[in-house]
Amino acid sequence: MVSLAPGILLIADPFLKDPNFARTVVLLCEHQEKGSFGFVINKPFDQSLDELVPEILVNNIPVFFGGPVQMDTIHFVHQQPDLIEGGFEINAGIYWGGRFESVVTLINEGRLDLGKIKFFIGYSGWSSGQLENEFNEKSWILSDTDAALIFDEKEQNIWQQSLKNLGNNFAIMANFPIDPSLN
Repeated sequence: MVSLAPGILLIADPFLKDPNFARTVVLLCEHQEKGSFGFVINKPFDQSLDELVPEILVNNIPVFFGGPVQMDTIHFVHQQPDLIEGGFEINAGIYWGGRFESVVTLINEGRLDLGKIKFFIGYSGWSSGQLENEFNEKSWILSDTDAALIFDEKEQNIWQQSLKNLGNNFAIMANFPIDPSLN
C-alpha cells in the first residue's frame, strides 16, 4: 500500500475539476505535518528555459508548470547527482534541486544529459492536513515513483500511463472522458 510520502506520484482522479490539476501527475517532493509540496510533471509551460533564464545558451529546453505557487521561481528534478551538487534524494536515483549556477554551466558546456533533468516554473503546495483531506476525498490516486515516467519526453501520455501502471482497475479510468455528461 502506497502512502503519502516524498517520492510518490499523485495521480489526479479523472473527474478532478481544479484547472491547475485536472489530468495531472504530481511528483511529491516533501510531505510533513506542516505541509507538502511537489511538481506537476506532465503540464508543459509555454516558454522554454532559455526564454526564462537568459544565461542559458541552449534553445528549446522544456519547462513544465510545476504548480500555481510562486510562479516566479524555477525548480528542477534530476538523475545526475554526480554532476549537480546540493540536491536532495527524494526517491532512489531521483533528486530535487541543487546548485542552479552549476546546472547553467553544465548545460552551456553540453555536459548535462537533458533527458535526466526536468525544469518547473512554480510548484504545487499544500498546507498542514490539506493534502490528506484531498486524498481522503479521492482527488488523488497514489503510485510508486516511476523514473521513466517522470523524465518521459511524451508528457501527454504520463497521466494515462500512470493509471495503466496500477493495473486493470485503474487502466479503465485512463480512458474516462473529462466530463461524462457530454457523452
